[in-house]
Parts: sequence; structure tokens; C-alpha cells
Amino acid sequence: MGLALDTLVDVLKTAGEPTRFRLLALLGASDLTVTDLTEILGQSQPRISRHLKLLAEEALIDRYQEGAWAYFRLKHEGKAAALVRTLLAAASEDDPVLLRDSERLATVKRLRAERAQAYFSRNAAEWDALRLHVSDAAVEAALLKLVGTTPIDTLLDLGTGTGWILKLLSNHYRRAVGIDASRDMLAVARANLDKAGIVNASVRHGDILNLPLEGQDFDLVTIHQVLHFLDQPELAIAEAARVLRPGGRLLIVDLAPHTLEYLRDEHAHVRLGFSHQVMAEWLEKVGLEVEQAIDLGSGREGALTATVWLARDRRLLIANPASAEFQTVL
Repeated sequence: MGLALDTLVDVLKTAGEPTRFRLLALLGASDLTVTDLTEILGQSQPRISRHLKLLAEEALIDRYQEGAWAYFRLKHEGKAAALVRTLLAAASEDDPVLLRDSERLATVKRLRAERAQAYFSRNAAEWDALRLHVSDAAVEAALLKLVGTTPIDTLLDLGTGTGWILKLLSNHYRRAVGIDASRDMLAVARANLDKAGIVNASVRHGDILNLPLEGQDFDLVTIHQVLHFLDQPELAIAEAARVLRPGGRLLIVDLAPHTLEYLRDEHAHVRLGFSHQVMAEWLEKVGLEVEQAIDLGSGREGALTATVWLARDRRLLIANPASAEFQTVL
């Protein structure tokens, strides 16, 4: 079903004002702050804020807080959002106003990328060390093998870091969210997504042990090299299970058991890897079942081994023949 007439007219009125249409076009291309938008449009902050408030009231944009900053993004879900995307697609690519906005957005993104790269460069040695001798190529191949070719509607990446998972799987999902506790790393991830031209993924600040998300929202959740930093990694697994849709999948990449105690002091590791048995027990406790596990090692003496676990929510969606509705069963 489409929109009711009154709603349709309200959406068109709200989106049809020139400044608000320009805002929608910009927010469809990137997550931006009020400061970003004032720089791009050359309008006052109160004026921009008022337009954003009207767009939010019609459920055309999302707002989320990241520390002292509020970010805005074009809404993905809903009939009104779909209509707006149709309107944006109908706009001429040669329109001088939209072209100028796009050029100024590119400048904002470039400055954002430079700041993020400066931070990343200062910490590059640490991030390289945390790769721990397991090649990106090997992990990438294993992840892609386990994810398969079935399209992913919604993806959640916990502890997203630089956004590597969001980039790797960008051709597989319709929408994705990355969560990280480090605002500096979120800046790196946001810059990396901008550079790759990925607009169907966003990143936000949050505690992966207490996610700012509703339950049963995602068909795939990924946790890449995060659990060994946690005192209670099973709590992160429980949160991941909570936000999985029935029948959804959880993909975990982490270290196999090892004895390198120096990683506790030098790289803040709390846990020295995880066995297949321990991981299976944690997953089973929250209603997930391991479907496959792949051990990845370089073969070099003293090098660490990483494991990729794929688990699935045991709840299934089955059709009710009488009502053609779906119900959740164990």
C-alpha cells in the first residue's frame, strides 16, 4: 500500500522546499553534522537546524548522537523515505545548485579524511601489530566463503574499527551499521566509507555490551577481532544474539588459544584466544548454533591462529497456512 493522501502531500511539501531538498540530497550521500551542512549551504546554523527539525518530523531523516556531535542521515526505511529517494533520483545531475553542493560536500569529506588519516598514521604501528600475523587476504577469503552469495538485508558490525568489514561486504548488504566505542576510530571508518563511495552504511558510537538498538533487527552480525579485548566476551555475544532476526547469522573472527602473555600488557588483550568448545558453549547458551568454523594460520613458527565462526539463530520463521502470517518457533 502507498501513502495516504494527506501524508503524501505533507511529504511533498516538506521535501519540496529548495533548502530542504538540498539537505536531503546531501544526507543521501553522507552522514553530516549541522556544522558540515552550514559550511556546505552557506546558511546560518539556526536556519539549518529548523529545516532539519521539519525533515525529522516527517520521518525523512535520522538523527543520532555521537558525543557532543549530532549526525544526520537520510532515512532508509519507510514509504516516505522511498518517495524521497525517488524524488532525488529525478533531479538533474547537471543542476548547478546541486553540483555546487556536491563539490562542497567533497571538500568536507576530504578534510574529514585528512583528519582521520592523521590519527590513523599516529597509531598505524599498533593497528598493524594487532593484525597478529594473520593475513587480511586469508580472513577476507574465509569471510566471503561463509557469508555466501545470499543478499543481506541488514548488517551490524560490532567494534567496527576502521570499517573494514563494512567495506568488504558492501556489495552484499542493502543497509549496514557499524558500532564502535572509539570516536577516533569512527572518524577513520567514516572517512574510509566516504573514500569508497559507500552510502548504504553508517557508523555510530556505542557500547557493544549495551547496544543502542532494538532487538531482532539484523540478519547478519559480525564481530571482527574484538572479543579478546573484553573481560566478558560472552556478554557481547549475547547482545549480538539479541539483535539478530530469527534465523539470522552471527560471524565471529578472533584468535585461537595461545600463550603470548605480552599481548596483555603491550596490546591490552584481556583474553588469550578462544577454543572451539568455549565459543560453541557461549553461542549455544544464547540460542545460536555453530554451523561452520575455519582456523586460519600463516604456518610460521610463533605466529598466531585466527578462527572464523559462523553461527545461526535456531529460531525459524514458518508460514501459518491459515493466516499467511509468520510466527517464530524454537
